[in-house]
Amino acid sequence: MSAAGHNPSNWAQRPYHCRWLMAQAEGLMDFFQYRAINPKGGFYDLDPTGVPLDTNNPARGIHASARMVHCFAIADLLGRPGAADVVDHGMRYLWEKHRDQKHGGYFWQANDDGAADASKQGYGHAFVLLAASSAKVIGHPLADRMLADITEVLETKFWEERHGAIAEEFSEDWQPVPGYRGQNSNMHLTESLMAAFEATGERHYLQKAERIADLLINRRAREEGFRVAEHFSEDWVVDRNYYHPNEMFRPAGTTPGHWLEWARLLLQLYALGGKAQSWMPQAAEALFERSMTLGWDTAKGGFFYTLDWQDNPDKRSKLWWPMCEAAGAAHFLNHHVPNSFHEESYRKIWSTIAAHFIDRENGGWFEETTEDLKPANTLFPGKGDIYHAFQACLIPLFPATGSLTKVIAENGATL
Repeated sequence: MSAAGHNPSNWAQRPYHCRWLMAQAEGLMDFFQYRAINPKGGFYDLDPTGVPLDTNNPARGIHASARMVHCFAIADLLGRPGAADVVDHGMRYLWEKHRDQKHGGYFWQANDDGAADASKQGYGHAFVLLAASSAKVIGHPLADRMLADITEVLETKFWEERHGAIAEEFSEDWQPVPGYRGQNSNMHLTESLMAAFEATGERHYLQKAERIADLLINRRAREEGFRVAEHFSEDWVVDRNYYHPNEMFRPAGTTPGHWLEWARLLLQLYALGGKAQSWMPQAAEALFERSMTLGWDTAKGGFFYTLDWQDNPDKRSKLWWPMCEAAGAAHFLNHHVPNSFHEESYRKIWSTIAAHFIDRENGGWFEETTEDLKPANTLFPGKGDIYHAFQACLIPLFPATGSLTKVIAENGATL
């Protein structure tokens, strides 16, 4: 198996560990590939046992459809039978149901009748760009049209040149929803812009990704001692008092999982940009160190979901996706800035995942645990989607130089 790294004693260099990771990835594909397909279009949300939560015309979130496209494009690159059919199923739903043929852009939620939530959200549009970029890598016939369309929407509706980031939300007919700018949508757009650059070679995507990273990390996170603020005013001033009832997408305080996600994205951006931005690896190290110091529960393991602005745990539950992002970040750091702390953290993270987050009875991963690492479902009643866990399993198997679609294509899916 082919894994990047500098030390043959690292887990990511060991054949058994690589086989174990691939087995986890295969288990996730087995769990989602057929159970999540809605025959009327799009994908079901699944309950903890893998049964659709709602089969009576459920609303399909655009991010969920786009993530399935992205992950099964990766699976197709690996040679997974049937993966291309999942990509096609998702691409058609994005294009035929989520796309607003009257006003342009993409609805946040769709169902069998059309728009279930017609708002135009930056978070959702970021994932459409990711889906289109990944679909282009495998040659899907809709990819070029969708990529051109979503690029035009992002550039003309969402992008704010004076800030170097995107606005958060608009109504169906593009009336701005005022008063808020968000870190999360811009972070995921950074990921998607890099994927679009890799798929097309067009540098304007990379340049936008670098501008977002500069605003959110080199300036705002640096000002906060490399704690990543989530919520801002329209002028990108941190709003420490922000509250929204949707704690899955807009939790109060800070979210260590996003510090970890940014650590990996910065190193990917650093590599794609020819290692010209010298601040990026230093910032990635700082973000990872802060997340492990402040966010990791030293008594029980796992990352607290959120912290308050005094760095105390606020939401004390442990979610699966920060664990996933931590594993990816530790691997990237071990490649670009190798040291024993990064390797020890990598092992600790995967050991905690193996002990507490992999659902061996039903398949998939537990989306949430209590503070003492018992399965829970307070934020969402179902199973966490494939996106975070699937990438966490595959990232250590390939060079830490780009997105999974890029490195798998370049390495010929050699494991």
